[in-house]
Amino acid sequence: MTRSGHASDTAADNVDGGEGKTVAPKPYRLVETPGPLSWPELVAVDTWWRASNYLAVGQIYLMRNPLLHTPLVPEDIKPRLLGHFGTVPGLNLVWAHANRVIRQRNLNAVYVAGPGHGGPGPNACAWLEGAYAVLDSDIPRDIAGMQRFFHQFSFPGGVPSHCAPETPGSFHEGGELGYCLLHSFGAALDNPDLVVFCVIGDGEAETGPLAGSWNFNKFLNASRDGAVIPILALNEYKIANPTISARIPQSELVELMHGYGYEPIIVSGDDPSLVHQQMAAAMDTCMDQIAEFQRRARVDGDMRRPRWPMIVMHTPKGWTCPPWVDGKRIEGTFRAHQVPLAEARTNPVHRECLDLWLKSYLPEELFSEDGVPSPVILEQVPTLPMSLNPVANGGLLIKDLDLPDWREYAAEVKEPGQTTHEPTRVLGSWFRDVTKNNPHNFITVAPDELVSNRLGDILEVTGRDWQCEVGKWDVDLSPLGRVIEVLSETMCEGILEGYLLTGRHGVYTTYEAFIHICDAMFNQHAKWLDAALTVPWRRRIASLNYLLTSHVWRQDHNGFTHQDPGFLDVVANKSPDIVRIYLPPDANTLLSTYDHCLRSRHYANVVVAGKNPSPDWLDVNEAAVHCARGVGIWDWACHNDTPGHKPDVVLACAGDIPTLETLAAAAIIRDRLPNLRVRFVNIVDLFRMLPADEHPHGLSDAAFDAIFTTDRPVIIAFHGYPWLVHRLTYRRANHANLHVHGYREKGTTTTPFDMVMLNDLDRFRLVTDVIDRVPGLGEQAAALRQDMEDARFIARRYTREQGADMPVIANWVWPDAAFPTL
Repeated sequence: MTRSGHASDTAADNVDGGEGKTVAPKPYRLVETPGPLSWPELVAVDTWWRASNYLAVGQIYLMRNPLLHTPLVPEDIKPRLLGHFGTVPGLNLVWAHANRVIRQRNLNAVYVAGPGHGGPGPNACAWLEGAYAVLDSDIPRDIAGMQRFFHQFSFPGGVPSHCAPETPGSFHEGGELGYCLLHSFGAALDNPDLVVFCVIGDGEAETGPLAGSWNFNKFLNASRDGAVIPILALNEYKIANPTISARIPQSELVELMHGYGYEPIIVSGDDPSLVHQQMAAAMDTCMDQIAEFQRRARVDGDMRRPRWPMIVMHTPKGWTCPPWVDGKRIEGTFRAHQVPLAEARTNPVHRECLDLWLKSYLPEELFSEDGVPSPVILEQVPTLPMSLNPVANGGLLIKDLDLPDWREYAAEVKEPGQTTHEPTRVLGSWFRDVTKNNPHNFITVAPDELVSNRLGDILEVTGRDWQCEVGKWDVDLSPLGRVIEVLSETMCEGILEGYLLTGRHGVYTTYEAFIHICDAMFNQHAKWLDAALTVPWRRRIASLNYLLTSHVWRQDHNGFTHQDPGFLDVVANKSPDIVRIYLPPDANTLLSTYDHCLRSRHYANVVVAGKNPSPDWLDVNEAAVHCARGVGIWDWACHNDTPGHKPDVVLACAGDIPTLETLAAAAIIRDRLPNLRVRFVNIVDLFRMLPADEHPHGLSDAAFDAIFTTDRPVIIAFHGYPWLVHRLTYRRANHANLHVHGYREKGTTTTPFDMVMLNDLDRFRLVTDVIDRVPGLGEQAAALRQDMEDARFIARRYTREQGADMPVIANWVWPDAAFPTL
């Protein structure tokens, strides 16, 4: 850098820190350099950059004295220094240059900050743009607002250190790394005029989701979608180690990006005068290329996949921070990752260095005495600032879906259990018309499993989004497809999240066992939804809707690795204001449930349903009522459950296969134990099991006790791990009498019925449990108990000999009480 002769140069640059040298940064003087920026333009972008860097440092350190009107004292410094500076200068550099091209080209643009904990940068730019003043009257663009702005950062009752719902202009949670590019592409889909400036940290680039994300340019259609400008920010270090991207030869990195289908543009250096000119040229090139690609597609009809531009930005970590602290190199090293001067409150040397660091940005040139940004800064704020773009607050733009009446797609049910349908195929016919009715704001994502999951009817009205070469034998591929299939669960999740966060709707369907791949992504999105509820200016977005099928009880052919219902446990950990779990037992309840889910807002809806032929239990009206209740008694399946008398036992179930097995057990009991009073309960909304004070869908104690009694044995057949039901019901009066059958981590490649037997969820084990749990029943039902044990033995032997389930089991129809006998 070319240093200037500002007054602060006369201050001590080298301060004895006891253990070594502490060196404060000096102000620099811009030098007129060749490039696309005129001298006034160069000064302008640099002024913004310095101002945003000053505000970033202030957020990390200062509680008061925001413009250093008096010498810093310990009380000016926060007692807990929480924040990260290392990535901030690069983030601010991109924002400054993005604003230039937004103003010049009248762009509709948003900004995604991928590097971890880079919140001080976008926060600072949002304050300069006046977003805080618009959204929070307590934080205007003056010295009082600046002090409140500094005070709130990483402070109790304030805002987090990363981009979060509290950050104006952000729709990307900056907590866990790896999803920024997916969210950016998701935002660009169906937003033809949108430009997304996506900054990717070089540490983040090492994550699996981000590595897969580069390929999503193969799904972006220049005629229909917006554009994403990936900016790979190389500052060489993560928390403590160098990054791969920054340490491989530049030519190798360029080849890698070229292989992904991008045209990389290099911006590199540590001299602001030169880097500004490089970044300006890179931005102009990107925008020119994007405009030409979109013109070709939209005017000439040229649908060839473009080689989209991207930027590789190589600048020092912690650029402009103190170069040395206590004798250790800071700027340009991993030590700049978080707080370069960690003892500023207690160590006078660090505090003096902080004072010089802040003054090195020349705040007197950036702000008036009253804290108002200089005219040079205010002139750079676009008409539509990125921090106030409604795209980043998707609830402002969301429109209700045009949903066809699900009742018109329902299976005809005259008697319970007499007909069968594939539930997800029935749902797929409805999804087909949902897709048809909503051609610009509804997508379906799946990891190559749409047809496998019986949703292929959607392809009657759209294709799979595909911008690559189409082979001779390929089917259902379209550059304008509304279905995105890519064999990465994380890519599916991230794209849909970005689409939802920016004001649209969608569905994610996948195999139940492999949604676990997205556990952490789900966690981040659920936390975003939860935190957004506390931000007054955030508007509610469409729900994240999962359809989990090919589930644990019908993965008998694929084996143990494909058998895991544990995502329900992950979901149940989240805030009750956000999560919902539905286990519809048949096709019509699945339709009713999904109609509700697509109308809902700001939830994560998890629906588990089978794709194989299964009995139809409820007609359309019964399904609607039952789903509205969430849990209910099926009178037609009860036995001797008469008013004025308690049942002897309650048989309850949640999930399609548990419902099938419990009904089969009920049929055997009514035939062999005709005097037993049996109540049959089906649970479709799992959170009805919680008390009302723990979940909005929870049942009151009185309502729960009326259904499940306070003192009778309750045998529950559950789709997932049994302990989840116990966890939900441990406060209930009758919890000691709840006996839950579910998945017990027993699986293999076997028959469907052998699979339920392995986990003691089969009808014969349920009957045995009733005999064992109902007081006094054991002796009089000893013969039946023995028959049930024999039936299990016979069924197991048959599968081992024949490789299939016995016809008496496989072809069972309600209310048949038959079972295999010796």
